[in-house]
Amino acid sequence: MQDPQISVLPSGVRVVTDPMPAVRSVTLGMWVGIGSRDESPAQLGASHFLEHTLFKGTEKRTARDIAEALDAVGGEMNAFTSKELTCFYARVLDDDLPLAFDVLADMLVDARNTPADIEAERQVVLSEIDIHLDTPDDLVHSDLSELVLGQHPLALETLGTVESITGLHRDTIHDHYLATYRPENITVAAAGAVDHDQLVRLTDQLLGDLGRPGGSPPLRTPPAGYGARELRIRHRPTEQAHLVLGYPGLDQLADDRWALRVLNVALGGGMSSRLFQELREVRGLCYSTYSYSSSYRDAGLIGAYVGTAPGKVDETLGCLRSELDRVRVDLTADEVARAKGALTGGTVLGLEDTGSRMSRIGKQVATGVPIVTVDDALKRIAAVTTDDVQRVADRLLGQPADLAVVGPFAEDEADRFAPALA
Repeated sequence: MQDPQISVLPSGVRVVTDPMPAVRSVTLGMWVGIGSRDESPAQLGASHFLEHTLFKGTEKRTARDIAEALDAVGGEMNAFTSKELTCFYARVLDDDLPLAFDVLADMLVDARNTPADIEAERQVVLSEIDIHLDTPDDLVHSDLSELVLGQHPLALETLGTVESITGLHRDTIHDHYLATYRPENITVAAAGAVDHDQLVRLTDQLLGDLGRPGGSPPLRTPPAGYGARELRIRHRPTEQAHLVLGYPGLDQLADDRWALRVLNVALGGGMSSRLFQELREVRGLCYSTYSYSSSYRDAGLIGAYVGTAPGKVDETLGCLRSELDRVRVDLTADEVARAKGALTGGTVLGLEDTGSRMSRIGKQVATGVPIVTVDDALKRIAAVTTDDVQRVADRLLGQPADLAVVGPFAEDEADRFAPALA
């Protein structure tokens, strides 16, 4: 297996490839090192808005032209925005890589962002926010992020708010595009049937310096502090209560991040995990429960979720907190071994998919994280010991927690949730 190959063009654009000789397809991604954390209050939601409007047309292609170009060759194209990155990607046959590159590059270089397109897409984005607000098991995690990360751009919802999107002017959005879609913020990544030198040539020819040279990456500062023992109750007349206990986590470069990954699997990452076995299988308190870890360049967050009947909230929350406390002191070697096996299997199985491999290398290069090859990752996982996981569990889950609740509760019911934050 070849290691990923990286080139940095004179313009500042980075190119990284992960060849897979046995396949006939390729997944191409163009990563922009800009996300919601890089927006000013007046720009809130602009990065995600641009993810939409770049598909609306360029100087030489209409929105229909963009859609038909890849449909005509059986390709797929999409995009997503996160708190630190925006990615436009396409999956095509190897012979159609130049076409996919031309279409994506055209969007990044010459998007029109016309007032008419902005107004048409504004309603789409507002509908997306409405869906988020109407999805309690999604909304509760946004609330937890704001509690844990506090007064920091990382805490804010990537979609923006109804108020911010309604008030965004076309010039604000287009100026954000011109200021951030610059060569020093761009990473081109591809995995599958791809030749590195060919991709470098395409990048040089079709992206160049995007006609906007001389910029600099966004200046970012880490959170000044984290929330502690904070509670948010969001009333919704739902049939199920949604609860998330959260803690500060680890950033993307932390030495203990491998032990945290193992801990996350053992705690709430599968059917054999602590939370699933105790809350669902033994006590029958819920259908869904899990844990997760979100890592950013300079911050992190850990969450433990459970959805339960409103009448079972007190018992369920007590059990959830009990499991989080217990895992700090009594993780077994068998649990750690199972978690490491699950991580190893998931990592290797991901090698069979060009999309996951493109995302792996693209995200690492775009965020400035040194590339960790698959072999290196497997070695890091194998090296994690039970003592490592126990130490990380005690350190992180021993911190003061925050709690987000979405369900049929009033704000004046805060006292009933206080024991979980004690």
